[in-house]
Amino acid sequence: MVEVFKTTVEKQSQAKLLIDLICLAFTGYRATFDLEDCDKVLRISCEGAAICNTSVIGLLESFGYEAAVLDDVYSETGRPGSFASPTHSITI
Repeated sequence: MVEVFKTTVEKQSQAKLLIDLICLAFTGYRATFDLEDCDKVLRISCEGAAICNTSVIGLLESFGYEAAVLDDVYSETGRPGSFASPTHSITI
């Protein structure tokens, strides 16, 4: 399962912290940010389980960021930097 979110995250340091928090809070989730994308995209994948969009959005909001699920425009193979990277990665 893969979900893609539009976020208000701007800096690499913010993205790194959020990736670490997501991976700690949600067992099995892999997260990457694409901060060069105009939507400051957060991609989350999880093998064999659905991703809880509400919980991910809530986590980001609890740290002062906005997040919203993006439509299927961003597929897991349709964009560069999809989930071939390690669990704690960041794309800038």
